[in-house]
Amino acid sequence: MTTTGSENSFSIVACKLDKGDLTFETGLMAGQASGAVVARMGDSVVIATVVAAAEPREGIDFFPLTVDYFEKTYAAGRIPGGFFKREGRPTGKEILTCRLIDRPLRPMFPDHYFNEVQVVIYVLSYDLINQVDVMAMNAASCALLISEIPFSKPVGAVRVGKVNGALVLNPTCVELENSTLDMIVAGTEDAITMVESGSKEIGEDELVEALAFAHSNIKKLAATQKELAGKAGKPKQIVTPPAPDEELSNLTKECILADIKDALNTPERTARKQKLVQLGKKLKDTVLAKYGEETGAKKYSAAKLLLETMISNEMRSMILNEARRIDGRNLTSIRPITCASGFLPRTHGSALFTRGQTQSLGVVTLGADCDSQTIDGLDEEYKKHFILHYNFPPFSTGEVKPLRGPGRREIGHGALAERALAQIVPPKDEFPYTIRVVSEILSSNGSSSMASVCSGSLAMMDAGVPMKSHVAGIAMGLIKEGDNFKVLSDILGDEDHFGDMDFKVAGTKKGVTALQMDIKIEGVTLEIMRTALAQAKEGRFHILDIMVSSLEKPRTELSRYAPRIITIEIDPEKIRNVIGPGGKMIRRIQEEAKVTLETEDDGKINIVSADAAAIEKAIFMIRQLTEDAEVGKTYTGKVKRVMKFGAFVEILPGIEGMVHISQLDHARVNKVEDVVNIGDEVTVKVLEIDSQGRVNLSRKATMPEPAGGAASSGGAAPAAPSGPPRFNRDNPGGPRRN
Repeated sequence: MTTTGSENSFSIVACKLDKGDLTFETGLMAGQASGAVVARMGDSVVIATVVAAAEPREGIDFFPLTVDYFEKTYAAGRIPGGFFKREGRPTGKEILTCRLIDRPLRPMFPDHYFNEVQVVIYVLSYDLINQVDVMAMNAASCALLISEIPFSKPVGAVRVGKVNGALVLNPTCVELENSTLDMIVAGTEDAITMVESGSKEIGEDELVEALAFAHSNIKKLAATQKELAGKAGKPKQIVTPPAPDEELSNLTKECILADIKDALNTPERTARKQKLVQLGKKLKDTVLAKYGEETGAKKYSAAKLLLETMISNEMRSMILNEARRIDGRNLTSIRPITCASGFLPRTHGSALFTRGQTQSLGVVTLGADCDSQTIDGLDEEYKKHFILHYNFPPFSTGEVKPLRGPGRREIGHGALAERALAQIVPPKDEFPYTIRVVSEILSSNGSSSMASVCSGSLAMMDAGVPMKSHVAGIAMGLIKEGDNFKVLSDILGDEDHFGDMDFKVAGTKKGVTALQMDIKIEGVTLEIMRTALAQAKEGRFHILDIMVSSLEKPRTELSRYAPRIITIEIDPEKIRNVIGPGGKMIRRIQEEAKVTLETEDDGKINIVSADAAAIEKAIFMIRQLTEDAEVGKTYTGKVKRVMKFGAFVEILPGIEGMVHISQLDHARVNKVEDVVNIGDEVTVKVLEIDSQGRVNLSRKATMPEPAGGAASSGGAAPAAPSGPPRFNRDNPGGPRRN
């Protein structure tokens, strides 16, 4: 359907998917952007806008693409919290969605295009059913496609779940709760370009099946985007690559080509890096000598790019033609691995995992429910009880850089490692702790996120977290020229930089728990992915065997510095007794016993402390507040009232019973006050709880018989005085309670 307004042409197209139509429309909003597309599915709505700078950015050799994604709280009918009542810094989910959008789009721009491009996506409406991150990915691609920006191919994106053994397209949040798979796949009509997946130990064949299912639907989305571009697309800018400088190219080859081969045949990274640095200096001196200082400085910038290309070509040729890598390994070899655990004395769990020159220190801290992270976004608020944070300081690569907060890369790598380990973390009802894992990258030469999976798994076992098995991760690479390709196991940093794919797989021996794929070419086939998964499985099993030999199973005891959490269950109706008016009682228990209490509506109470005696004291205080009187049991209570016929004693908080005057002593008692008074502490035994819930007590029954059988009132205790039943808040006909 196409309609024409006063200024803009409105166009809309629809893609039919399993759960309804995903529509793309343009021409109604954001008319001054280079491209603007509104995507709708159900009542979820997102708008994606793209704008490109008119001129290339000077002095750069990379494509300056920026993606910003914002979840507006009004989309779900909510007002932001905090003092300012407006959206602030991006949330973790927003940052991860920015990365999801950026990664499959970037390879679709031409080489030598250096104009700044900004993609901005707003979530305008969210129906809590149709998830908006995948909609945003499609809308961003479509906005680029209809703009004048040189974006070559439409990119479609879908989410795939697996519920009751059946693949589900774009599952809802409710369906994902029961799904063994949560996979986001992006691609073109010809190939897959990006994968982000978490799964509950499923097999490689199942993953390939899910990828094929995803790509069949991606093709529909790509075709629909092309349909909108045919109706409303603008003419594309032409990007003309710079004319080759044959003289400079020949000079560079003559100067350093032979030395490049020698440098790349140096297996040790530091020595190889030093040789390449010397090559750069040699090339610079040669260019400046040839062209002079002023012209030579400009020529050297171009010469550095030629040097980079020559290094890349030589490295790729070694792999494709000789099946040999720059560190001397064959295509499937894993670098040497060492594992150590439990060497940080005051942490709750620790492990050091080293693979080649990549090293991750994993540290685990155990906490209570109050230490969990509250996630407040467009979906309903929930708590995260498993958290993994990843830190990548500059010294890990031998560089000097300012130390600031975590960037998008750190957040993304941490989320991937967290997703890999979360699948095997025991549920909260089995292990009622909040678990925080921190991965400190101490040295990096490729695949530090997968090293974080390994160190995190070892550290959790060292902390005594009852995991069923270890999780290991491995990064795979790809070198592809035409139909010839080679898949590399456990890639180095240089192989990642000069290669075509970064394919990360984490899992147990039972199956895969996380998968992430990024590429620098326009796509990979299912054949390549099948090969990579099979090769990754072999490498993963090798790493798992080493980890198991280092630490086979979880420690049987927690660290003595870790808090203990004991869970007791009481009658849910009596939770209010523990809390008390205005929280007075629970605060008293926490202060006197030196513990932390966490109550739940179902009657469960978590008692948190590193001191076993403190926990026992808290349990005793809680039981006092919540237990009922038992016939035959002895209690120490306080006299609350004195009557002519007896005394009323509070034997439990809120529960009183009566000691008849005849049950005060073995000897005859003429006056109650001769034996007890208000405020006295007495030990009594429960003789009877009558049909009306009244508690009859005896002080005499707790006392030894007098020598010689002194006179006593004898006989059974008289019945309690008649009259209206005493008030009991839990049982109106039961014993009186204050």
